[in-house]
Amino acid sequence: MTTLVRALLGAMIIGLPLSVPAGAQPQPARLNINRAPAVPRTTPKPAAVPVKDKLNAWTVGLAGGLLEGAPIRFATEIARVADDGDNLHVLPIVTRGPSENVEALLYLKGVDVAIINADALEQFKSLVPDIEQRVTYILNLFPSELHIFAGPDINSLGDLKGKKVNFNTPGTAAAYSGPLMFDRLKLDVEKTFIPHQVAAEKMKTGEIAALVFVTSKPVDLFARGKFDAGYKFLPVPFEGLEEFYLPSTLSSADYPQLVAPDKPIDTVAVPTMLAAFNWPRPSDRYKRVERLTQHLFDRIDQLKQPGFHPKWKEVNLSASVPGLKRFPAAQEWLDGANRTATVNAERTINPGTARELVRAAAPNDRAEQERLFRAFMEWQRRPEARRSGSGQ
Repeated sequence: MTTLVRALLGAMIIGLPLSVPAGAQPQPARLNINRAPAVPRTTPKPAAVPVKDKLNAWTVGLAGGLLEGAPIRFATEIARVADDGDNLHVLPIVTRGPSENVEALLYLKGVDVAIINADALEQFKSLVPDIEQRVTYILNLFPSELHIFAGPDINSLGDLKGKKVNFNTPGTAAAYSGPLMFDRLKLDVEKTFIPHQVAAEKMKTGEIAALVFVTSKPVDLFARGKFDAGYKFLPVPFEGLEEFYLPSTLSSADYPQLVAPDKPIDTVAVPTMLAAFNWPRPSDRYKRVERLTQHLFDRIDQLKQPGFHPKWKEVNLSASVPGLKRFPAAQEWLDGANRTATVNAERTINPGTARELVRAAAPNDRAEQERLFRAFMEWQRRPEARRSGSGQ
């Protein structure tokens, strides 16, 4: 055995580092194939989400209406209450009005939900026969009252026949619903469609006889404006308008300068709803509207506080819209709330019954009876116990 071989074997046996004698050919290091590869001590950070994607991921476009109408205020207040930072951003959109919002909901990019009037769907049935399958409703919001505001020379609807009546600009609720109502009432008038601010000036000269508003009361123009003697709201009969509309009144509480306290004005109202396109489930668009629905329903009581539109106090989450299906996430929320209410009702025991139960549990120990009774009644008052439906 050569000197080089002996040196190599000896180093391997005693674990010494190998040293190659001068002049010998260095040997390549051997790879230990049984050894696991080294694992990095830190995991790589996930790639940052681009700002563009982050902003769009949970943004919901809500078509409201014109600045002077109630729908855009409702849209803005929904956005305020439902907002959840990066988790949900509701974007109110100023539009031409609730009637054209149906078209926006069907065809306009970026619009996920919209505030629309119930009778506006009729306009699209000839163009979109299956519109009831493409549009759903989240919430029956509020009625939009018909306001017919006339000058001193007009005292009844009959006085308007043959005269100029303004229905605001095309696309507004007044421009759509107003003529429909007048046709059903058989009122033949000369219709104009110019901004109400311009038409109001023409009323002063007698060129225009009346203005028609279809919006939720109170309207700021009438509630806060100053008017000469003789300007008034005209009463509207409900007969002939039962198919799409609701009976309503304009009172002195709404318009103290224009309506006497003991003489409310009869009128009609158009049901208004928060509608959603019937997005396929579980698409991204569906998930956005689902989150909006959950946030809005969970926080609906906030909208009934001072500072928000007074009509929110009249909103009933369970109210339906005839002829339309409810958005699935809204129906599921209501079903869950109803189940919770049923469980809570079943769990509610009056104090007298509770006394009987604790006496049976501890028949010979008055102190234990009192302790059990207090504990039981405290448990029933606990919100988390009511939500869970269990005593744990």
